[in-house]
Amino acid sequence: MSRNPIEDKTAVVGIGWTEITRRSGVSVLSLAAEACLAAIGDAGLTPKDVDGLVEYQANDSVGALELADVLGVPAVNWYTDIRGGGDHAVSSVALAAMAVSSGACDTCVVYRALNGRSGHRFGAAKPSTMGGRDQWVLPYGYMVPPQWFAMWARTHMARYGTTHEQLGAIAVNQRRNATMNPRAVFQKPISMEDYLSSRWINEPFHIYDCTVEVDAACAVVVTSAERAQALRHKPVYIKGFAMGSFGRPSWEQWADMTEMYSKHVGEMLWRRTGLTAKDIDVAEVYDCFTYSMMCQLEDYGFCAKGEGGPFVASGAIALEGEIPVNTHGGLLSEGYIHGLNHSCEAVSQLRGDAGQRQVRGAQTALVTSGAGILGGGIVYHTK
Repeated sequence: MSRNPIEDKTAVVGIGWTEITRRSGVSVLSLAAEACLAAIGDAGLTPKDVDGLVEYQANDSVGALELADVLGVPAVNWYTDIRGGGDHAVSSVALAAMAVSSGACDTCVVYRALNGRSGHRFGAAKPSTMGGRDQWVLPYGYMVPPQWFAMWARTHMARYGTTHEQLGAIAVNQRRNATMNPRAVFQKPISMEDYLSSRWINEPFHIYDCTVEVDAACAVVVTSAERAQALRHKPVYIKGFAMGSFGRPSWEQWADMTEMYSKHVGEMLWRRTGLTAKDIDVAEVYDCFTYSMMCQLEDYGFCAKGEGGPFVASGAIALEGEIPVNTHGGLLSEGYIHGLNHSCEAVSQLRGDAGQRQVRGAQTALVTSGAGILGGGIVYHTK
């Protein structure tokens, strides 16, 4: 399918964050309200201008209608509560864009809020509550994301010779970017020696290979392209998106663990938008683990399959490199707000207000969400 139902019909006009911490001391509702008010204000709007909301969560957030009441939204004409984690960071924005372009609502706020460190820990498993197909892998200890992705990374290492140092190049580069981002929870740079000597989580992953769980929220405001032209900031238009899975959606029985959802979705995204990886100026790639980011770079076409390791180690993903990636420090160093912070950073880059980490002349950005068996990609651009 190559149809692109939302091409340039909508734009992101506001972005907002809370402080990113390891212990917020406030409720998730409070975090959600703060981030949404910041995004609405950034657009030069008020809650009275909002009539749509989208949120995604894994039993760790607050629903759209509850937040609308707190914000003082006078009428909700469209809303969606999505069950799931970071694989929905792109689809949530795409849903908002489709709602606006169809006329279901005029202005839609998308948010992700969680006390992901001090409250519900997404990366922790509770064996007593695991059912469905999870019960069959539970006896083998195959329960949480670091274990799933470690298996995939090991497969890539065995087939293509990918090294620990190449994974480490991602962690080191993203921490460098984070030092230029005042929001980032980690501000101290790390060296390759720091990376290699850090403690193991699930081999081949050290602690610096893994996303950092935080308490935080962020939000984006989507409205029509026509209305966006009259608002405060230069509009950042939504060119197109793709999302989904393919084959057999099973972590342990995926056909080829050196490829992710992104092999299928990447091809669909470029077909829908008429672009290729060469047209992208900055990429914010979902990095729950170093390997997930590297593999997606291959699948979306920034380098050939199997060449991700040498590509990231060459400096190609640095701010001054061939394709700057995760300019804010990513989920590894800014904080794990389940990927919506990637869209916030992309918008900031395309507006030209990213400060020290600004990519000069950036006009087109790719944002991805999810990894492994399910995810999505979205392209933003300025005119």
